[in-house]
Amino acid sequence: MLHKKAFIKKTRKGKIQQIVREHYLRDDIYSGTPWDPECDAGAAKLSKDAKHYLVADTNVVLSQMDFLEHAAVEDVIIMSVVLDEVRHRNQSVYQRLRSLCASPTRRFYVFANEHHRDTYIKQEPGESVNDRNDRAIRVATKWYMSRLEPASQADQVPEIILLTNDAENRSRAQSEGLTAISIQAYAKSRTECPELMDLVAAGNLEDEAETAASRAKHAKRARIYEDHRGMADITAGLKAGKYHQGTLRVSRYNPFEGWVGSESVGEDILISGRVAMNRAIEGDAVAIELLPEAEWRAASATLPKAGADGAPAEDAEGAEDMQEDGGHIMEVVPMDISEQPPELTAASKRPTGKVVGIIRRNWRTRGYCGSLQPQQRASARGSTASVLFCPVERRFPMIRLQTRQAEALADKRIVVVIDSWEADSHYPAGHYVRTLGTIGDRDTETEVLLIEHDINTSPFTPAVHACVPQLPWSVTPADLDDPNRQDLRHLPICSVDPPGCKDIDDALHVVELPNGNLELGVHIADVTHFLKPATAIDDEAASRATTTYLVQRRIDMLPKPLTEDICSLRADVERLAFSVVWEMTQSADVVSVRFTKSVIKSRAALTYAEAQSRIDDERLHDEISNSLRTMNRVARILRKRRADAGALSLASPEVKFEIDTETHDPLDVGIYQIREANQMVEEMMLLANVTVAEHTLRAFPACALLRRHPVPAPRQFDPLLRAAAAAGFSLDCSTSKMLAESLDKAVRADDAYFNKLVRIMATRCMTQAVYFGSGECDPPEYHHYGLAAPLYTHFTSPIRRYADVVVHRVLAASLGLAPLPETARDRDGVRSLTDNLNTRHHNAQMAGRASVELHTLIFFKDRVVVADARITKVRSNGLIIFVPKYGIEGPVYFTPKDAAASAKGGARAAIPKQPVSAAAAGSAPPESEYILDEEKQTVTSPDGKVCYTIFDKAAVRIAVEETHGQRRHLVLTLVDRNELPESEQMG
Repeated sequence: MLHKKAFIKKTRKGKIQQIVREHYLRDDIYSGTPWDPECDAGAAKLSKDAKHYLVADTNVVLSQMDFLEHAAVEDVIIMSVVLDEVRHRNQSVYQRLRSLCASPTRRFYVFANEHHRDTYIKQEPGESVNDRNDRAIRVATKWYMSRLEPASQADQVPEIILLTNDAENRSRAQSEGLTAISIQAYAKSRTECPELMDLVAAGNLEDEAETAASRAKHAKRARIYEDHRGMADITAGLKAGKYHQGTLRVSRYNPFEGWVGSESVGEDILISGRVAMNRAIEGDAVAIELLPEAEWRAASATLPKAGADGAPAEDAEGAEDMQEDGGHIMEVVPMDISEQPPELTAASKRPTGKVVGIIRRNWRTRGYCGSLQPQQRASARGSTASVLFCPVERRFPMIRLQTRQAEALADKRIVVVIDSWEADSHYPAGHYVRTLGTIGDRDTETEVLLIEHDINTSPFTPAVHACVPQLPWSVTPADLDDPNRQDLRHLPICSVDPPGCKDIDDALHVVELPNGNLELGVHIADVTHFLKPATAIDDEAASRATTTYLVQRRIDMLPKPLTEDICSLRADVERLAFSVVWEMTQSADVVSVRFTKSVIKSRAALTYAEAQSRIDDERLHDEISNSLRTMNRVARILRKRRADAGALSLASPEVKFEIDTETHDPLDVGIYQIREANQMVEEMMLLANVTVAEHTLRAFPACALLRRHPVPAPRQFDPLLRAAAAAGFSLDCSTSKMLAESLDKAVRADDAYFNKLVRIMATRCMTQAVYFGSGECDPPEYHHYGLAAPLYTHFTSPIRRYADVVVHRVLAASLGLAPLPETARDRDGVRSLTDNLNTRHHNAQMAGRASVELHTLIFFKDRVVVADARITKVRSNGLIIFVPKYGIEGPVYFTPKDAAASAKGGARAAIPKQPVSAAAAGSAPPESEYILDEEKQTVTSPDGKVCYTIFDKAAVRIAVEETHGQRRHLVLTLVDRNELPESEQMG
């Protein structure tokens, strides 16, 4: 049956057009239930033994996906009108719903009601689209009731239940003879599964008595926050210059403070206090109103005394609501914290504002990981109770939720979703989603950090695996005969990687040519030979964007047969590669370069230590050892040239774990040792990346994928300059070259670690390097500040980075080996791609560091260690101490009161039992306010007997304490340096 729809549409140019669309109606669409005699047996996905079938309306799907995803919710009918409406309103929910419906293990059935002759309805005159869709769902529900025919009188057919939280829709359904109930009423009826009540999203309660009680309660409560401005007001305010927009970034150390980077103001705007944040959370796009200049202030000069929630102690809901679980993650210096604003002195007031509206919410649809507030557990027995949930990430606020499982969840990590945040509530309201496991368990905490950093750990689908060649795989005669692929198996190629590396994606060679010049080659796994565009595996790789490396595991971007076998450039096997080969003089001047697909056979897969030993042992004269020495000599020349050009040599507190092969527990941990062999490989990769960037940009000026490192704003160096001045040396940050030269001079004869610490602090001043399409910005913006390179890209790691895959394809197109992918010409598509690459790259980095933090905590669980340390920040109520050997940075408070508050709040610190500094040592100073001198970067006790200065040497006792029901946290305690073993002193 053909039905035509006609409607009038106005074009962008103002013309009026009549649009006619044909709508085909059929009578052979199955109901999906075995109770329907006309339903094909192969199409019956719903159970014959079900007590009832559920029909979910659109709003239930949009707001209650966590409920629908619970394993106890089965035999659900999703009308196609619901599916279409969800697709247009929320892509994230739509994808989750599609996964449920497509799952072979879940009984969710999509009924095409819009194409069935008996269930399709026309929109009536004056009827809204929403009302028409609700009516369509009711009509299809009634049709289902007519399709369930018992074979005998003894048969009990399932009841059809319409789930809707729309009171009007429910009333109409009941008047039409349908069974329609709210999601809450249905959850209550499932007494055999009480946890379903916890999954009901807050703000969707339809019980009239409870709704009335809730309204009465809200009417009595004082308003805490201002109402958010509407979008019309925000748009007008932005246009008039009254408001400013940006993304809220909340401090990791002090959740009371946030920053909004504003182009219209030209610098970061400080948002001080929860009231000023006005229910905005980390990542929300917000509208800001600047306060009068007289009310501008500086960032806090004290260490926060609250935990992850950062709620003020004077909150009306009581001090007991301010406690947080100790958590499992201590503070460790990040290698790159460019997302954090620079610290400011008490005297340097900055533009300060308040949030007046939310432009775009960044609430996670998958939820936040954490645990219940400990103090509320005792009163949470029995029926439903209101409790506070504490996220493990302190930048997010605590969340209030209703649960019947408080006692069972007492020692568990759980996932909670935010549903709403009313202006009269200190906390957002949310609902329980699922339990991850016991607090402190390594696997549980690893899952927590993966969820927190949005790492995709789902197994690859059969469609993805179908794109991978069968094992065993080997180079074929066709590969060797390919005129576009050069046979380089005769060259002395080898790889140099960390120990245990299985995904080897780069190898090297150097030989001397008859004319006395050198031939230097970098050979990269030819991943794009197997990873074809517009395939399931390519889509999956583009989505994941990068491999994530944790201490004890690796989450691959590609299936293991590719990463560890087919593409991995292992020793003594033939592999396909994409090679960059230079001819250069003995003094490393490039004469020419060529690019070629190739076949190689690596002669050795060396670790950095093995390569270094070959370089250092002059008795070895085999071809590989000699080539390594030559490469190292060339690398030294290249490294000096980069330094002369202004390239920075920065540092990060990387640590390396020795892991037990059976228990996977850390056996030892220490500073990651960087050898000259590491630097040699780095120089070869940098050279290849720069060379490929230059070539692809010349070939496709608007289609190259590049990587840039923006020049840091001068104010970002303020903390570094202040610290340097206090330490008695100066830094010139005017250019990268001047900064590099200044850093070289920042040395102390009595402290061998001092220079590296200064470089770590310099790293924190940097902006984040990002991927971008060459058509997105002008050539001067292509510059990579840290490398002092006009052009740069990533070409050398396609096994683990999708950016390199894209670059391989563009390079192949530039050589005429393949057509340029159409996606490379789509500017919006490239921007979407680079946004995902940048986000996933950052998330993977942060997940890796969180894994280091977790394993450091596990390592110290049964140990107490005294270690060398340095003071990296001074505050009026404490210090930030950095422990180089273990990469740990954490706060130490001056008074027991502050330390106790911090321990309850999860700040992972301890009361200094015996404060010591380079200036003074002795008994603990009085418990009164210390005197902070921001200019000199010192903090002095009121009696003047104890003074701490930035960069001072210190010693700390490191231990793990358990509080609040087995919540572990790391404790740093200052001790006398005489307690430090001589072998542990770093200068």
